[in-house]
Amino acid sequence: MIRIEDLSKNFGQVKAVDALSFEVSRGEILGLLGPNGAGKTTTLRLIAGFLRPDAGRIQVGELDAIEETERVREKIGYLPEYNPLYHDLLVYDYLQYIAGMRGIAPLMRESRIREMVEVCGLASLMDKKIGELSKGNRQRVGLAQAMIHDPEFLILDEPTAGLDPNQISEIRDIIRRLGQQKTVILSSHILSEVEATCSRVVIIHQGRVVADGDPRELKHGAVNESRLHLKIAKGKSNQVLDTLKKLPGVTQVETTQDESAEIKGYLVRSPRENDLRAEIFHLSNKSGWVLYEMHREVVSLEAVFRHLTSS
Repeated sequence: MIRIEDLSKNFGQVKAVDALSFEVSRGEILGLLGPNGAGKTTTLRLIAGFLRPDAGRIQVGELDAIEETERVREKIGYLPEYNPLYHDLLVYDYLQYIAGMRGIAPLMRESRIREMVEVCGLASLMDKKIGELSKGNRQRVGLAQAMIHDPEFLILDEPTAGLDPNQISEIRDIIRRLGQQKTVILSSHILSEVEATCSRVVIIHQGRVVADGDPRELKHGAVNESRLHLKIAKGKSNQVLDTLKKLPGVTQVETTQDESAEIKGYLVRSPRENDLRAEIFHLSNKSGWVLYEMHREVVSLEAVFRHLTSS
């Protein structure tokens, strides 16, 4: 478990983190979202012990991260946004070096490296120079160095930035597997990846938490009405509008296509808890309409993000 309470960090007159509070449970994959300058990277560096806060408390497991920084670092694997690798080293030599830096006993290093090879898919890369690898494969090496000492907690800053879709999918699968054993915090600008990977999302803006919850809950809570989009033929617009307006709970109905179109579009609004799809389906059959399309508008995580961070 990681708990952050009233965390603050200033850089001169700039307040990067402002009384930030949230916690991450064991085995959870938390996505930390926010626009540029929101304080994401600063927060991750504070948790990892690379920065010291001006105020607040950070608890990592049973340890106070401010008072017991060195012990906390032993429990954390950290992959920064700009992956600091030694490009002239072979992958194998680099992992040997990191294992030594992490204090892993010489007799245990080979077994830890073999495990990282399997987890991160490095078997074909061990005898190659890091500088010769693609960015996706360098990220694999970065994940391996972050995990080689078997940390309880994993902190990943933009782990899929600059990768192509195939590489993103591969890194996402690795993170998901890790999330079954580790507590993971990751930041990302790729909202679809966060939604696909993370069990919970914290959105920060100007150094403060503005939303915290399951991605589905955040999307559901972002709007206070249900919106149904319909495409109907064989019904006069005025009659369709009048008939739809009479349905219980409907607050507004409007056309969304040109009146001359053979298949006309309609938008039906009602309170969020209402689901009128079954009633509209039966009403279409009863009225002799041809219902070509009916779908409920789904709010995207991107729309929630823009709404909460646009000010």
